[in-house]
Parts: sequence; C-alpha cells; structure tokens
Amino acid sequence: MFLNIHSQYSLRYGTMSIRQLVLEAAFMGLTEMVLTDINNSTGMMEFFRECNANGIKPIGGIEFRRNNRLLYLGIAQNKEGVKELNDFLTWHNLERKALPDQPWDFKYVYVVYPFRLGFIPQKAQEFLGIRATQLHQLHGQDLKDLQGKLLVWHPVTVNNALEYRLHQYLRAIDLNTVLTKVSDEDQCVLQEQFMPPRELKRLYANYPFIVANTEKLMANCCMDYVAKAKRNKQSYTGTWAEDKALLHKLAWQGMASRYGAGNEAAIARINKELDVVEALNFFAYFLITWDIIQYSQSKGYYHVGRGSGANSIIAFCLRITDVDPLELDLYFERFLNKHRSSPPDFDIDYSWDEREDVQRYIFKRYGPEHTALLGTMSTFKDRSVIREIGKVMGLPKAEIDAFTDPTLLGQHQHNPVYRKIINAHDLMKNRPNQRSIHAGGVLITEEPITYYTALDLPPKNMPTVQWDMYEAEAIGFDKFDILSQRGIGHIKEAVQLIAENRGVAVDVHEVRKLIKDPVINAQLQTGDTIGCFYIESPAMRQLLCKLKCEDYLTLVAASSIIRPGVAQSGMMKTYIYNYHHRDKIVYLHPIMERELQETFGVMVYQEDVIKVCYHYGGLDLADADILRRGMSGKYRSKAEFDRLVESFFVNAKNKGRDEGVTKEIWRQVASFAGYSFSKAHSASFAVESYQSLFLKTYYPIEFMVAVLNNYGGFYERWVYVNELKKAGAVVHLPCVNGSEAKVTLKGNAVYMGFIGVNGLETRFMELIVAERMQNGAYLGLEDFVLRTGITLQQCILLIRIGALRFTGSSKKVLLWEVYNYLGSKIPDPPSAVLFQLKSKPFQLPELTSSLLEDAYHEFELLGFPLSLGMFDLLKTKYRGEVMAKDLSACFGKTVKMVGQYVCEKTVRTKNNKKMWFGTFLDRQDNFFDTVHFPTHTPFYPFKGKGCYLILGKVVADFGFPSVEVLQFAKLPIVDHPIL
Repeated sequence: MFLNIHSQYSLRYGTMSIRQLVLEAAFMGLTEMVLTDINNSTGMMEFFRECNANGIKPIGGIEFRRNNRLLYLGIAQNKEGVKELNDFLTWHNLERKALPDQPWDFKYVYVVYPFRLGFIPQKAQEFLGIRATQLHQLHGQDLKDLQGKLLVWHPVTVNNALEYRLHQYLRAIDLNTVLTKVSDEDQCVLQEQFMPPRELKRLYANYPFIVANTEKLMANCCMDYVAKAKRNKQSYTGTWAEDKALLHKLAWQGMASRYGAGNEAAIARINKELDVVEALNFFAYFLITWDIIQYSQSKGYYHVGRGSGANSIIAFCLRITDVDPLELDLYFERFLNKHRSSPPDFDIDYSWDEREDVQRYIFKRYGPEHTALLGTMSTFKDRSVIREIGKVMGLPKAEIDAFTDPTLLGQHQHNPVYRKIINAHDLMKNRPNQRSIHAGGVLITEEPITYYTALDLPPKNMPTVQWDMYEAEAIGFDKFDILSQRGIGHIKEAVQLIAENRGVAVDVHEVRKLIKDPVINAQLQTGDTIGCFYIESPAMRQLLCKLKCEDYLTLVAASSIIRPGVAQSGMMKTYIYNYHHRDKIVYLHPIMERELQETFGVMVYQEDVIKVCYHYGGLDLADADILRRGMSGKYRSKAEFDRLVESFFVNAKNKGRDEGVTKEIWRQVASFAGYSFSKAHSASFAVESYQSLFLKTYYPIEFMVAVLNNYGGFYERWVYVNELKKAGAVVHLPCVNGSEAKVTLKGNAVYMGFIGVNGLETRFMELIVAERMQNGAYLGLEDFVLRTGITLQQCILLIRIGALRFTGSSKKVLLWEVYNYLGSKIPDPPSAVLFQLKSKPFQLPELTSSLLEDAYHEFELLGFPLSLGMFDLLKTKYRGEVMAKDLSACFGKTVKMVGQYVCEKTVRTKNNKKMWFGTFLDRQDNFFDTVHFPTHTPFYPFKGKGCYLILGKVVADFGFPSVEVLQFAKLPIVDHPIL
C-alpha cells in the first residue's frame, strides 16, 4: 500500500533515517513498502537489510524529479529491476542529461505517474498513483480504461508535525530562500506520514479495485538479493585456481628478491599468510593491488604502500609496500584473520599529479560497469546549521554571525530567536546534506555495480557510488584506497631535478641503506627536517630532539606517539623518559618486559595491544585483534567483545598470573587501545620520512625547489624559500626571460615561478614561457608586449614584481612606458600585428626605485619580501639579547628575544582555557619555540606576520629549550615609502 516512502537520503526533503522509518512502519503494522528516494538509491540496500531484520518485505524504487517537479516513480520488480532503475538514473547523471517526461521501456520496473484527469498510460507496466484527496475527481467519470491503472498513492516524508517543520527548513535551505517563500508545490503536506494500513484502505473503501491493484503490484515484487555476500571482483585471472597459482608464484619470486633463497623465517611466514588468504578467498584482492602497482611502476610513478596491508609479507614480496614485517615484528592478523569483520585495506599513496592517471587505468582495466569511486555523505554541521537556519529565517548577516560566535554564546541563551534556531539545529545536525566523493576509495565489483547503486559524476568526472565506505562494507565491498599526498610529489620531483641539475641518478628505494646512513641520522637527531614528510611540524621536530632520534625504529615509534591521543594521555612523556632511562623501567611482568622491550615498556602501537593480549592474556592472534578493535568501538557484537574480555582474565588466571597485575595490565591495554596507531602505518610513514630527509641532507636545493613546486607542506611558502637561501641557493624574483610557471633551477640559481604571483592569469603564465621557448628571449618591454598580447593590468603586475628587470630600466620607468604602449586599450593579439613600427624615443626625468618599495611590492604580490628580509624592515635595530642557538645555556633565565613569526597552535587546558604554542625564526634563521600560558596571555596574542619582541623564561623539556612568554608585542616596520 505504501509505494512512495522518502528517507533522509531524499536530500533536504525527507526527514527519517532508514532505521527510523522501518521501525515506525513496523509499529504501524506495515508488512511491505517501497523506498523511493528522490533521484538516488543511496539508502536502498540499507533499507533491504533493516526491513528483513524487522519482518517487513522491502521493495526498491526511485522517485524521479526534474527541477523539483515529480515526473514518475520507478518500482523494481526484482534485482534486475533495481539495476534498470540505477542504469537509467546513472546514464542521465553521467551524460548530464535532464530526466525525460517518460522513462525508458523497462522490462522489470513498474512506472507510476501522478494522477491527472485525461491521462491514461498505455503500457502494461505503467500506472497512475492517486491520492485519497483526489478520489473525488473520479466521481462521474468512465473508469473502464482507468480501472486497471489506478494505485493507492500515499507518500511518506515525515514522522510527525515537528519533523514537518524540519522538512520546511530543509526545503528553504535547498531552494536558497526564506521560509515564507517556499511554495506548496516545493514541499510535502503534513499528512505525508505513516498510518495503519487498515486506515489507508478505509480512505479508498469506495474504490476497492485501487487497493487490489496496489496489493497485486507489490505481491509481484521480490528483491532477490543474497545477504552477506562478498561482492568484490572474485578472480583476477578468470579462475580461482589460476589466481592461487599466480599469487604463489609472485610471492616466492618476491621472497627470493627481498630475502634471498632459503630464509626460513620468511618461508614460514609466507606459507602461513597464503593459507589465510586462501581460506578467506583474497587472492584476487592481492593480485588486483599488485596489478595496479605494476601499471604505476611501468609509468615511472613512485608509490608508498601503507595501511594494515603493510603487515603482510606477501605485500612486501609483491612490492606493494616497502615495510619488512619480519624486521619490525608485524602481525599479519592485524591485516587479515579469519574473524575479522571489517574488510582489510591497502592504502596506496601517489603523487598528487599522478593519482588520477592510476585511477583511470583501473576504470579502463576492469571496466566502467564494474568500477566506481567510493562516495561519502557530508552532513549538516553545528555552525553551518545555525547559519543556514538563520538565512532561511531572513535574519541579517550580523545577527547570524553573532549567533555562531562561540565567545558570545552566554549572551544568547534567553533570546527567543536564538532558542528557535537551536531547536531546529538539534533536529537538523548530523543529517545528510549532500553526496560527495571519498578521499581515495575505489570499488571493483564482480557484478555490474548498478545492481547496488546508481552513479553520480562529481567534478573529478569519474563515476561515483551514492553511498559511503560504511555502507560499502555492510553490502560486502572491500575498497582499494588510491590516495595522493604532496610528500610523494616532493620526492619524485626532487629526484628528477637532481638528475637534470647535477646529472646524478639517485635511488630513494634503497631504504635499508638510507636508514643506516650516519649523516642522515645525525640530521634527524637535530630536528633539521623542514620540508620532510611527516617530520617537519614544530611538535615533531621537538620530539625528534627530545628523543635524540637517530635510527629508523625510534622514528617509527615517534611517528606513532606524536598523535594527539597518545600525547595527551601522557604516554609520550613516559616513552621519552623510559627511552633515556632504560635502567629504571619497571615492568609489571616478565612477559611485558619481553614483549615491550623494544618500546621501553610503553604500548606504542596497535600491535602492542595484540601482543599483550596474545602472550599475557592467552588469546589467539585473531581474537586479540578483535579485542583491540572492540576497544575502539569497532566490534561486531557487544556479547562477543565481553566474551573475549572474560577470556583474557580467565586465561591469565589459568596461567597463574597475579590477579592484581592482570587488572593493571588490562587497565593499561584498555586506556591505550582506543587511540593506538598501527606499527605498519608508522613504519610506512617513517620510510617516506627517511627518503625525504635523504634528499634534504644531500641535495637540499633540489629538494626545496620540489617542495615549493608541489604546494609546500606544513608551513607557508616563504619558510621553504628561506630554507633554499640557507642551503646556498641564489633566489631570484620571477623574470619573463628566466622563469616558468613553476620554480626553476639551474646550478644554484633559483627563479621563482609565475604561479606564486598573486593575480597573474594562468593563460599569461603559459603564454610568456611558450613564446619565449619558440622565438627566443624578450628584447625589451615593447617586444614583450607585442609578442604576448598581454593586457595592461597583467603587465603592471609583472613590472611591479620585477619580472622585466632584464631591461635595465627601473620599475617606475617601465610603468610609465607601458602606458605609452597599452594605455587602457587591450592590445591586438600577436597574430594580428602585420607591421611593427618603433615608437618614438622621449626623455623622462630620472625615476628610481628603492629596495623598500620593492619589498612592499613583493609583500603584496608574493606574500613575502625577497629583496629584503623581515628583520631588515623593522624600525628598531634591536635583535634580542640571545639567539636560538644560545637557549640551551640559558635554562631558568629570563631572556629577551626578537623572532619572526612562523606559525602557531592553539590548545585548551584541562580547565578549558586557551593557551598557545608559537614557532619563530631569529635573526640567524634558527627556529625557536614559545609557550603562552593563559595566566600571562589571557587573550589571543598573535597579530599576523612580522617580528615580535618576546620576554620570557627559558625552560627545558627533556633537554629541548622553549620560552615561556611573560610579555609579547609585535614590532612595527618601516612605513611604505609612497604613503
């Protein structure tokens, strides 16, 4: 009877979650119903599961609308009908075509049009849905041709009057208008709620054939899906046996390459893993990942394999990862085990400019019918909800801003408008708002993917499923994560630049050699890691110095304990202390000493939790991993989790463990497991960090150019330019005869690129270089203007940044001359210049420029000065009484320093007050750090870029100095010479 149910996946329209609407339907006594969300099938598979769990027959459908106007409903007769509906919607989404007035000729789909007098659909599987409020229109009509076509049409959109008001807010937000301007046609009616089926039948009592038609249609529908099936591509080669043979062959070949023949530990581990892979039928998953790696390597792309897949020796042998699980004692069960409820994953990182090509290869290799990107669902968030509600209520922007300002919350508690907004906010927050795209998930399916979802076409122009990773897992899909990061771009381009600039071929994949290099490890120990992946932030550089980190395993641990949860729990301090005082470590039990000796008695990784549960608590490795996941709230059932906790204590008691010791060990396990980090993940990060640091140590100029050309890292662009100077590079401003769009390098000469010039159009960045490459260097301003056809304003930008300094004329002279050539007129394009006449010479008074003017131009156009440094611009000559390098000799003393602001971090204390951490450069280009406690700095202290006078006490944390700020003020700079 209920053919038109909307869930909250009818975005900005429906209000009920799938679970809520199924429970409400069950309460009302429904035994079958059709989910028809608007222009999507996001919730369909979830709807099937929830209905089956609650004894309701589910039927899938889609409501098709164009420009917010209902066209028709599509109701699937079976699984093939679901595919037909999804294919129909997908085609229009991917082709960006408007939905037609009438759909395709479906084979397994019923089409239901809204009733209107005079319209009788002619096809056998087409019907008319008539509301109870429309039945009076049938009075006196000849129903002979209509009798077999009419169906009960009672849409369900909201659950009660309160949700109806929420629906109205959602419609106004969707239409970007105020509530009072939402028309009746653009919203549902209050009566679109569930009711007992007998009451709905009573409304159609005078037309029993309508009820009979509806019941017959629904009886003919059966969603014949197999529950709890694995739906990924099942075979790489075409048969299970061939998959098995190929994976075995690749694993043993890889073992010989990685370990040499006859390594007994590797042989035993590979055999063990192959048995589990076979038992769980994951041959195709490994082989498809290997295939992706093979393609990217054939294209010369560099990748980093990480995630829990790095726990696998097979992955190491197939060169999916560069992390040796034997060397690091990584447990395969963390990646794959017989009890694991969630799918395993390989995270494969590529450079930001190569990832898309790899994705397109996957689509081509495995076919568009079987491949799609993973979606995600963005929800209404706190402040955005308040802002959206305020807008549809017609409130002025200033009032909305005040309501979203957290510092003013106490002033609004008794404001009736604010209370009204908060009531709506409580209903709306965390509800689906719009579909988007996952960071890197790719699905490769056995059946065509439209059996399970329609596809969208986001801006990336790659088909994307309409549900997220959690729904994918629930349906039975295992994703492949094809990700991108700037760090890989840094490494890739640095290697290329070294080959071009120095003629040296470097191999960053010789990881075993890199991690033992004493020069690299010495630099690691000092925290001189600006630009290096994952280890350049102030907090990480401090940690490296506190640990005096000088080896790979310590860096692996540091990559884990730097995470906020570990640091805030106190585990970081414990680890650093134990690292430096190994003779004072107190272990609770000999097993803890044996298993945690590598990490000095601290559980640093998720694998440590597994080891303790296995070796001390007597659980097998698979159950230990389930227990670890359960402590993060990721268990299949609470009962199973409780059983494993009980087993931990029972097993420990049976082994004769002291009960008090067992309770304390369990307390530590439970407190740590919720925020622990995978050792394999940390190890993968550490490998990339070493590769970056190798390049920075031996080829710092090439490396920093690569960092700049791949959109930097943790810091602003000027910090990396400063590192270039420290490395001995001569950094030049952009030049039309020397620069390209990106930063370029020749020897030690570095030319800033046009990309960094604010306001310069991309077309001119490309044209300037292309014209110069084709026809030679520009001879002067006039030659430049004629050959490029540049506009006046764009040419002024280049003059002001100094890009035409090769002419030998000052900026002021060039600015005067460019008006002579261009005025306010847009010049003809270069191809239209038939006759070139030289302009008449004339004499100008002397027009000179100063370095101070240049610095202000650079501030405006680059974001930082290059001709002068920030210290050069200060009005005062004072540079502080101590430099950063002297701080270690000043512990306990109050010092006065001058520092150039680099970055800051805001944190909250235990009593919820704000404090700040700052990072600065001194006059000698050395970093130092500040701490701003709320007692001395009650308000936000920083006032933007520039230099600050700092008075504070020098303190030490594990030998690392920082300044606890007592007084703090920004120093004025010399005024602009023209102002």
